[in-house]
Amino acid sequence: MKRIIFAIVFVFATVGANAQLLYKISGHGLKSPSYIVGTYHLAPVSFVDSIPGIRQAMEAAQQTYGELVMQELMSPDSLQLMQQAMMLPEGMTLDKLLSADEMGRLNAYLKELLGVDLTNPALAQQMGKMSPSALNTTLSMFSFMKKTGNVDLQNGFDDYFQKQAHANGKGVGGLETMDFQIGVLFKKQTLERQKELLMCQVDNAAFMDEMSANVIRAFYAQDLDALEEAMNAKLHNSCDSNPEEEALLINDRNADWVTKMPALMAQKPTLFAVGAGHLPGEKGVLNLLRQAGYVVEGVKK
Repeated sequence: MKRIIFAIVFVFATVGANAQLLYKISGHGLKSPSYIVGTYHLAPVSFVDSIPGIRQAMEAAQQTYGELVMQELMSPDSLQLMQQAMMLPEGMTLDKLLSADEMGRLNAYLKELLGVDLTNPALAQQMGKMSPSALNTTLSMFSFMKKTGNVDLQNGFDDYFQKQAHANGKGVGGLETMDFQIGVLFKKQTLERQKELLMCQVDNAAFMDEMSANVIRAFYAQDLDALEEAMNAKLHNSCDSNPEEEALLINDRNADWVTKMPALMAQKPTLFAVGAGHLPGEKGVLNLLRQAGYVVEGVKK
């Protein structure tokens, strides 16, 4: 489910008076503070100015780090690697991987969502060779865009911070590589587990939509507690993330980032712009930074 959540966003909500997505990191020997802001890639850039203190943080930071270097992500070579990673093994198609019953349920879902299904040769050519994980993410995106309108894919919310740093002659970096994220998103789970999660989306569309709406509402309210609660909604069956998947998608990555951040912050005041779902919780980045000895404070203005 978290894979689905991180792929979709575009609903507005009221910003709470005491809520924040931006945090200052100081102490533990830092000469100047750094900052971390929670993002969603598909949130509109206009939402940036709803975050108290963000302009001052961007000005104070001498470099900006995201999960990836977005400019590299959009290169032709990277896009080709991503496209290859989203495909099933050579010679395999979804209709060979799924049972007749599963294909029927998937086609019914597609017909409702797109008005066409995989019996259509054009759609089969586009989607019939995608891995279940890639198709799951793609369909979740289509579902959300159908409800909320088009998303500006060329001007992502997290990309904005890196573009501004570039424009101002500041350094830009990534906490992870493209290869690593491709592995996390598309290669670490068996095809059988991918298929199971795809059918979870197909068979529980209303639940998934509600959960996504709650996550998005919490993001725009800048309420990390509500965001964590919404992300942890469960069906209490095999559709829920298991501990290994939680570690792969969230917890292990958080821990890895917190081993890299100290050297970057010691080098230069840094603005980290990473997915908001990585910030809250006992194993979230904010708490891990505090455990490492830093003072982490929400920026109010």
